Amino acid sequence: MAKNFISNSEESTRMFKSDLLEALSKVHYLVPVFIFVPVILASTYIAFFVKQIGALAYFEYFFIGLFVWTFVEYIMHRFVFHYVPKNKIGLRLHFIFHGVHHDYPSDAKRLVLPPSVSIPLATGFYFLFDVILPTNCVFGFFPGFILGYLFYDISHYAIHHFNFKGNVWKKIKQHHMLHHYQNPEKGYGVSSPLWDKIFRSDFIKK
Repeated sequence: MAKNFISNSEESTRMFKSDLLEALSKVHYLVPVFIFVPVILASTYIAFFVKQIGALAYFEYFFIGLFVWTFVEYIMHRFVFHYVPKNKIGLRLHFIFHGVHHDYPSDAKRLVLPPSVSIPLATGFYFLFDVILPTNCVFGFFPGFILGYLFYDISHYAIHHFNFKGNVWKKIKQHHMLHHYQNPEKGYGVSSPLWDKIFRSDFIKK
Protein backbone atom coordinates (compact mmCIF):
# COMPACT_ATOMS: atom_id res chain seq x y z
CA MET A 1 0.00 0.00 0.00
CA ALA A 2 1.28 3.48 -0.84
CA LYS A 3 2.44 5.69 2.02
CA ASN A 4 -0.48 7.75 3.32
CA PHE A 5 1.58 10.65 4.69
CA ILE A 6 4.44 12.95 3.73
CA SER A 7 6.19 13.43 7.08
CA ASN A 8 5.79 12.21 10.66
CA SER A 9 7.78 15.11 12.06
CA GLU A 10 6.24 17.15 14.90
CA GLU A 11 7.31 20.30 13.06
CA SER A 12 4.77 22.25 11.00
CA THR A 13 4.76 22.71 7.27
CA ARG A 14 3.97 26.20 6.02
CA MET A 15 0.46 26.55 4.58
CA PHE A 16 0.12 30.30 3.95
CA LYS A 17 2.30 33.03 2.52
CA SER A 18 0.76 35.46 5.01
CA ASP A 19 2.47 35.34 8.42
CA LEU A 20 -0.83 36.25 10.08
CA LEU A 21 -2.80 33.44 8.44
CA GLU A 22 0.04 31.02 9.15
CA ALA A 23 0.01 31.97 12.84
CA LEU A 24 -3.79 31.62 13.00
CA SER A 25 -3.58 28.09 11.54
CA LYS A 26 -1.48 26.85 14.47
CA VAL A 27 -2.73 26.31 17.99
CA HIS A 28 -1.50 24.81 21.27
CA TYR A 29 -3.60 21.81 22.24
CA LEU A 30 -4.79 23.44 25.49
CA VAL A 31 -6.25 26.53 23.80
CA PRO A 32 -9.70 24.91 23.28
CA VAL A 33 -9.84 24.20 27.03
CA PHE A 34 -9.31 27.87 27.90
CA ILE A 35 -11.94 28.94 25.37
CA PHE A 36 -14.69 26.38 25.91
CA VAL A 37 -14.54 25.44 29.61
CA PRO A 38 -15.86 28.94 30.41
CA VAL A 39 -18.65 28.33 27.87
CA ILE A 40 -19.60 25.11 29.68
CA LEU A 41 -19.54 26.85 33.07
CA ALA A 42 -21.52 29.87 31.82
CA SER A 43 -24.17 27.68 30.17
CA THR A 44 -24.48 25.59 33.33
CA TYR A 45 -24.82 28.71 35.49
CA ILE A 46 -27.55 30.07 33.19
CA ALA A 47 -29.33 26.70 33.23
CA PHE A 48 -29.49 26.48 37.02
CA PHE A 49 -29.62 30.07 38.24
CA VAL A 50 -31.18 32.06 35.41
CA LYS A 51 -33.47 29.67 33.53
CA GLN A 52 -33.89 27.32 36.53
CA ILE A 53 -34.47 24.27 34.36
CA GLY A 54 -33.86 21.82 37.21
CA ALA A 55 -31.08 19.28 37.78
CA LEU A 56 -32.86 16.32 36.20
CA ALA A 57 -33.63 18.17 32.96
CA TYR A 58 -30.13 19.64 32.88
CA PHE A 59 -28.34 16.30 33.17
CA GLU A 60 -30.77 14.62 30.80
CA TYR A 61 -30.00 17.13 28.07
CA PHE A 62 -26.31 17.24 29.05
CA PHE A 63 -25.86 13.54 28.32
CA ILE A 64 -27.98 13.78 25.17
CA GLY A 65 -25.69 16.60 24.01
CA LEU A 66 -22.63 14.48 24.77
CA PHE A 67 -24.07 11.59 22.77
CA VAL A 68 -25.10 13.82 19.86
CA TRP A 69 -21.54 15.14 19.69
CA THR A 70 -20.21 11.63 18.95
CA PHE A 71 -22.53 11.45 15.95
CA VAL A 72 -21.63 14.97 14.74
CA GLU A 73 -17.93 14.13 15.11
CA TYR A 74 -18.36 11.06 12.90
CA ILE A 75 -20.49 12.82 10.26
CA MET A 76 -18.19 15.84 10.01
CA HIS A 77 -15.05 13.73 9.81
CA ARG A 78 -16.44 11.34 7.22
CA PHE A 79 -18.52 13.58 4.98
CA VAL A 80 -17.02 17.07 5.48
CA PHE A 81 -13.33 16.64 6.30
CA HIS A 82 -12.92 13.70 3.92
CA TYR A 83 -14.91 15.20 1.06
CA VAL A 84 -12.37 15.86 -1.69
CA PRO A 85 -13.56 18.39 -4.31
CA LYS A 86 -12.25 18.31 -7.86
CA ASN A 87 -11.74 22.04 -8.45
CA LYS A 88 -8.54 23.84 -7.47
CA ILE A 89 -10.06 26.11 -4.81
CA GLY A 90 -11.95 23.21 -3.25
CA LEU A 91 -8.81 21.10 -3.10
CA ARG A 92 -6.95 23.96 -1.42
CA LEU A 93 -9.70 24.30 1.19
CA HIS A 94 -9.71 20.55 1.76
CA PHE A 95 -5.95 20.62 2.37
CA ILE A 96 -6.27 23.52 4.83
CA PHE A 97 -9.09 21.93 6.83
CA HIS A 98 -7.98 18.30 6.92
CA GLY A 99 -5.62 17.23 4.16
CA VAL A 100 -2.63 18.79 5.93
CA HIS A 101 -3.32 16.60 8.97
CA HIS A 102 -3.14 13.42 6.89
CA ASP A 103 0.00 14.60 5.11
CA TYR A 104 1.66 15.66 8.39
CA PRO A 105 -0.17 13.62 11.07
CA SER A 106 2.24 14.40 13.92
CA ASP A 107 2.31 18.18 13.40
CA ALA A 108 1.92 19.24 17.05
CA LYS A 109 0.38 22.63 16.23
CA ARG A 110 -2.34 21.36 13.90
CA LEU A 111 -4.01 18.62 15.92
CA VAL A 112 -6.83 20.67 17.45
CA LEU A 113 -9.18 23.06 15.67
CA PRO A 114 -7.93 26.67 15.70
CA PRO A 115 -10.29 29.20 17.34
CA SER A 116 -10.88 30.80 13.93
CA VAL A 117 -12.74 27.59 13.01
CA SER A 118 -14.00 26.22 16.34
CA ILE A 119 -15.67 29.42 17.59
CA PRO A 120 -17.80 30.05 14.45
CA LEU A 121 -18.72 26.34 14.33
CA ALA A 122 -19.70 26.27 18.00
CA THR A 123 -21.74 29.46 17.57
CA GLY A 124 -23.56 28.00 14.59
CA PHE A 125 -24.36 24.79 16.44
CA TYR A 126 -25.58 26.75 19.47
CA PHE A 127 -28.15 28.70 17.44
CA LEU A 128 -29.18 25.53 15.58
CA PHE A 129 -29.81 23.65 18.82
CA ASP A 130 -31.56 26.65 20.36
CA VAL A 131 -34.07 26.54 17.50
CA ILE A 132 -34.53 22.75 17.58
CA LEU A 133 -34.69 22.08 21.32
CA PRO A 134 -37.47 22.95 23.78
CA THR A 135 -37.19 26.40 25.39
CA ASN A 136 -34.06 26.83 27.56
CA CYS A 137 -32.97 23.19 27.17
CA VAL A 138 -30.01 24.31 25.08
CA PHE A 139 -28.33 25.43 28.32
CA GLY A 140 -28.17 21.80 29.40
CA PHE A 141 -27.58 20.28 25.97
CA PHE A 142 -24.83 22.64 24.80
CA PRO A 143 -22.43 22.07 27.73
CA GLY A 144 -22.59 18.31 27.07
CA PHE A 145 -22.06 18.85 23.35
CA ILE A 146 -19.07 21.13 23.97
CA LEU A 147 -17.58 18.74 26.53
CA GLY A 148 -17.75 16.05 23.85
CA TYR A 149 -15.92 18.36 21.46
CA LEU A 150 -13.22 19.12 24.05
CA PHE A 151 -12.75 15.41 24.72
CA TYR A 152 -12.41 14.84 20.97
CA ASP A 153 -9.88 17.64 20.48
CA ILE A 154 -7.67 16.84 23.47
CA SER A 155 -7.84 13.08 22.95
CA HIS A 156 -6.91 13.60 19.30
CA TYR A 157 -3.72 15.34 20.39
CA ALA A 158 -3.05 12.66 23.00
CA ILE A 159 -3.60 9.85 20.50
CA HIS A 160 -0.86 11.24 18.28
CA HIS A 161 1.64 12.15 21.00
CA PHE A 162 1.09 10.07 24.13
CA ASN A 163 1.79 6.42 24.86
CA PHE A 164 -1.15 4.82 26.66
CA LYS A 165 -1.07 1.98 29.18
CA GLY A 166 -4.81 1.40 29.58
CA ASN A 167 -6.45 -1.08 27.23
CA VAL A 168 -9.35 1.25 26.34
CA TRP A 169 -7.03 4.08 25.30
CA LYS A 170 -4.77 1.66 23.44
CA LYS A 171 -7.76 0.51 21.39
CA ILE A 172 -8.85 4.10 20.68
CA LYS A 173 -5.32 4.96 19.56
CA GLN A 174 -5.05 1.85 17.39
CA HIS A 175 -8.36 2.72 15.72
CA HIS A 176 -7.15 6.20 14.76
CA MET A 177 -3.68 5.07 13.73
CA LEU A 178 -5.24 2.57 11.32
CA HIS A 179 -7.24 5.46 9.85
CA HIS A 180 -4.00 7.35 9.20
CA TYR A 181 -1.59 4.61 8.23
CA GLN A 182 -3.71 1.79 6.81
CA ASN A 183 -6.95 3.08 5.27
CA PRO A 184 -8.19 6.70 5.55
CA GLU A 185 -11.56 5.60 4.15
CA LYS A 186 -12.35 3.78 7.38
CA GLY A 187 -12.21 4.57 11.08
CA TYR A 188 -13.76 8.05 11.12
CA GLY A 189 -14.59 8.04 14.81
CA VAL A 190 -11.72 9.60 16.75
CA SER A 191 -12.93 9.62 20.34
CA SER A 192 -15.08 6.51 19.88
CA PRO A 193 -15.45 3.74 17.25
CA LEU A 194 -19.20 3.51 17.99
CA TRP A 195 -20.53 5.01 14.74
CA ASP A 196 -17.93 3.18 12.66
CA LYS A 197 -19.40 -0.05 13.97
CA ILE A 198 -22.98 1.12 13.30
CA PHE A 199 -22.25 2.36 9.76
CA ARG A 200 -19.79 -0.45 8.94
CA SER A 201 -16.78 1.77 8.40
CA ASP A 202 -14.76 0.01 11.12
CA PHE A 203 -11.58 -1.95 10.58
CA ILE A 204 -11.41 -5.73 10.93
CA LYS A 205 -9.11 -5.87 13.94
CA LYS A 206 -7.33 -9.00 15.09
